[in-house]
Amino acid sequence: MRSLRDFTSGVGFFFQGLGWVARHGRWWLFGLIPALIAFAVYVAALILLGTHATDLAAFLTPFAESWGWRDLFRTLVGILLFLGGLALAVLTFTALTLAIGEPFYERLSAEVDPLAAADEQPWWRTLPRSLRDSLITLFYVLLFTIPLFFLGFVPVVGQTVVPVLGALVSGFFLTVELTTLALERRGMARKQRFALLRANKASALGFGVVVFLLFLVPFVAVIAMPAAVAGAALLVRTHLTPTP
Repeated sequence: MRSLRDFTSGVGFFFQGLGWVARHGRWWLFGLIPALIAFAVYVAALILLGTHATDLAAFLTPFAESWGWRDLFRTLVGILLFLGGLALAVLTFTALTLAIGEPFYERLSAEVDPLAAADEQPWWRTLPRSLRDSLITLFYVLLFTIPLFFLGFVPVVGQTVVPVLGALVSGFFLTVELTTLALERRGMARKQRFALLRANKASALGFGVVVFLLFLVPFVAVIAMPAAVAGAALLVRTHLTPTP
């Protein structure tokens, strides 16, 4: 029962973040800039992938050259490649946006979550560490999502259980990414952040799953990004590491 309550409260923190940026429109517009840049990069990459998906499928399946149903098979492989690219875009959108917008979101997070004794460092010093941590997080994401991708082809299970597990896994790691700024300002290293979120798994999942579902809708991801950063700061401040 407590887990359900914590999950629900995690969902609520996203809407608190949404309310915060709605009341502070200047900061919402400020947070849109890196999200728009990342969105443009992903749109260009997905258009390129979609245009050349069939050629890439042919390159990856030379063994199918003599098959009578070669073209149909390669079309299906091309569709899977594009869907895989789309899923990867959803999973990495937050990491890329945070990397591009590090100085933007540091200021936004600090505005939402003021600390008297914050561990403040210039963004150009924290950027290499943030990129490294994002790559490690991506490794863990792929460790879970690649098996889930193949399980998706299993009848019944692939259409029921797998999407739910995929949303939970993706949601948790989105929370990992989004809470990084607020937790780093408290001097917490990556292992400490992971341990804290595992100890508060239900609320981390509640927050991350609602963000993940919204991020599946292309342009909504851009609009919701500042609210997600603000909500993550509030989640850290009032729930994970309560601050007066």
